Amino acid sequence: MSETTTGTPTGGAEDRDQDLGAAASQLSTAPQEEAVSLPSLGVIGWVRWFWRQLTSMRVALLLLLLLSLGAIPGSLIPQTGADINKVDDFRKTHTTLAPVYDKLGLFHVYSSVWFSAIYILLFVSLIGCIVPRTWQFVGQLRGRPPGAPRRLDRLPAYTTWRTTAEPEQVREAALTLLKRRRFRAHVAGEAVAAEKGYVRELGNLAFHIALIVLLIAFASGQMYKSDGTKLVVEGDGFANSILQYDDFKSGSLFHSDDLVPFSFDLQDFKATYETSGPNRGTPRMFQARISYSKGAYGKPQETTVKVNQPLEIDDAKVYLVSHGYAPVITVRDGKGDVVYRDAVPLLPLDGNVTSQGVVKVMDGYKNAQGASEQLGVQAFFLPTYGGGANVLSQFPALLNPVLNLAPYHGDLGVDSGLPQSVYQLDKTHMKEFKDSKGRQLRGNLRPGQTMSLPNGAGSITFEKDVKEWAGFEIVQEPGGGWALGGALTAIFGLAASLFIQRRRVWVRAVRGADGVTVVEMAGLGRSESAKVPEELGDLAGTLYDQAPGAPGPDDDPAETPDSHVVPAEGAEK
Repeated sequence: MSETTTGTPTGGAEDRDQDLGAAASQLSTAPQEEAVSLPSLGVIGWVRWFWRQLTSMRVALLLLLLLSLGAIPGSLIPQTGADINKVDDFRKTHTTLAPVYDKLGLFHVYSSVWFSAIYILLFVSLIGCIVPRTWQFVGQLRGRPPGAPRRLDRLPAYTTWRTTAEPEQVREAALTLLKRRRFRAHVAGEAVAAEKGYVRELGNLAFHIALIVLLIAFASGQMYKSDGTKLVVEGDGFANSILQYDDFKSGSLFHSDDLVPFSFDLQDFKATYETSGPNRGTPRMFQARISYSKGAYGKPQETTVKVNQPLEIDDAKVYLVSHGYAPVITVRDGKGDVVYRDAVPLLPLDGNVTSQGVVKVMDGYKNAQGASEQLGVQAFFLPTYGGGANVLSQFPALLNPVLNLAPYHGDLGVDSGLPQSVYQLDKTHMKEFKDSKGRQLRGNLRPGQTMSLPNGAGSITFEKDVKEWAGFEIVQEPGGGWALGGALTAIFGLAASLFIQRRRVWVRAVRGADGVTVVEMAGLGRSESAKVPEELGDLAGTLYDQAPGAPGPDDDPAETPDSHVVPAEGAEK
């Protein structure tokens, strides 16, 4: 007759007597023995206690939570490593909060003492958790599944039946079946011991190791990274040197020799826009055709860089981040000599690429009297001029380009020693040019037109050639591949530890007093799960086909091991 049971049985009479005795001693009012004073832990004891706390899983999770919370200010508050100008603006605007943020290190979160302390403690905690568990897991892999308990019927999942097959035949069939189901199995005495689900623990270890890899990759990326921007006009080039960047920032351990050696030239830039409908003017395509080479003597190669499709050269990535126009402007002095001729990149002010910039003629210009002066021209560029006095473009493409100019003469202040933006004009020591009516000279020029300066002071020509420029961001962040690999490993490892269950199965076959073989099967999982009884029933059904039952006088011959359920011995009826 077959039996299957699920649930944890209660103990026997002896266990109940022990429980009653323990309960009686707790309820007794008899005087208890005086507590024995424990010796002091000492320095070594406290160090061991601290180490056990630090390497516990709950502390590791707490540190991980603190690290996540600590990263929030780094995302919400301007950081000196990212944009020091925004930090200065924040200090000017929030005069009360700024000193508090300075003391807490919130303007440089990722390099602050408290963030580094959490980071290092989490790193140590994870290593302390992983190393002993790894050795334990290796020991389990090298060992064999434990032998069967004496009372299999007390396990959560259990079944039994009688068969005329020999015990050796049943054990051999069970061993073959369990190995076919990918159990690690071996014969231990009169039973077959099997275990499965080691991938759960492997996934758990992989998850924690991946966290360490992520921490290392993040740290190395922050310390050795570099990030710079460069504006390149069509026909111009760029070499990956710090002196070539318009803006550059790097990690604390970065050195200029760590820059990937390469160079590129911007051959052509193209942009298309929606021409009708509610999305008129919305960009459809930005792409830059460049010619690049690796190293000092690399062979030139051509490629196209698009938005979100960077050029990758070793550890460096070249992103296309912005674009604008660079009208070609020619400046002549009072004698008609060309003192300036170049494509002037202007910075966009709105979505229709209304652009602003400055032309600075610092050397070679002479006024009508022959005296040397410096010339500054405030310039607004409208790719599509709509007419009237409105100095705003109506569309981002070059449909009706107009260049609005306002010239000044005097001292640009470039020799003062103070830093100065090439896109802004310091008018402190500059004078306006006046027209015949005494008003400031200002005018709109179309391609090919010239503005004459008063009193024979020279002229400014808007050439017919309008070039485009592209803004590139060159990012070099080592450890990106390790971070990606760690993230993927962490995801798969966590999934394995959550969805794979480790369980053990035992099959015992012994000959009874009546000469009939008694087969017992039991299963045990690391956690309560309905899959263990289901899997045990499936295994028992398959094994029963190879060792069919020998029914007794009161048994139903049609019964199989998983078709009859009875309470375990000692369980409540």
